[in-house]
Amino acid sequence: MITRSCPCGLPKPYAACCGRFHRGEAAAPTAEALMRSRYSAFVKRDEGYLLRTWHPGTRPPRVEFEPGMRWTGLEILETGGGSAFHSSGTVTFRAAYAGGVLHERSRFERVEGAWVYVDGDFVE
Repeated sequence: MITRSCPCGLPKPYAACCGRFHRGEAAAPTAEALMRSRYSAFVKRDEGYLLRTWHPGTRPPRVEFEPGMRWTGLEILETGGGSAFHSSGTVTFRAAYAGGVLHERSRFERVEGAWVYVDGDFVE
């Protein structure tokens, strides 16, 4: 049996890493964990999870996945706040895809105790 590491870049198998968040068995404990799980959800095209973890004030009606988009790796560059002791946080990351890189600083907040993605700014 082949066990593949999670798309988020951590060495755990997907089922024990981001998969448990996607299935609703656990909530991401930090803003970075939520960022990683959302990246994995883009890789897996899990629209339901992405919408559930999007701030109600900025959530789109649906997630538009780019046809043919293939994500190839995630690199977390910096975090600010976003721990169990914070109500907000930021995560700066690079998400590579076939043909380019998305470099963003994302903002996260807690809503009813759970981390959610608010918005982000592209970094040049």
